[in-house]
Amino acid sequence: MTTLLLDASVLLAAFDPEDEHHEPSRALLEEDEPTLATLDLARYEVANVAVRAWRAPNSVLPLLSAIDRLAEDGGVIAATTPLLAQAAELAERHEISVYDATYAAAASDLGRRLISCDKRDLVSRGLAVLPADALSE
Repeated sequence: MTTLLLDASVLLAAFDPEDEHHEPSRALLEEDEPTLATLDLARYEVANVAVRAWRAPNSVLPLLSAIDRLAEDGGVIAATTPLLAQAAELAERHEISVYDATYAAAASDLGRRLISCDKRDLVSRGLAVLPADALSE
């Protein structure tokens, strides 16, 4: 059984019909296979986007509920000190944020496939694949 690690961008796209990755992101969240997981920091990221970018605080609860469902399925992984130290090195090497690097480090450490809508910082560097590509694998 493959476990996919979703970053916050996939969770957000699944709830945003205007996002170009909406359909495959939503489909991933609705599939029984594979097992899905995310990082605990996804809670903060999705809540921040819902409130600050979308100006839709009523979206916070549904987004957090989706993360809670992942916790029941594949888990919500804690961003521990060793993981963040590894992420800091990865962030420096790839010139990306520590947030993005934490997802990549966790996926690498746990042998999971990272799924992201972040073409610029994660997909283009070979650290993640797009939701549509994950569905077609």
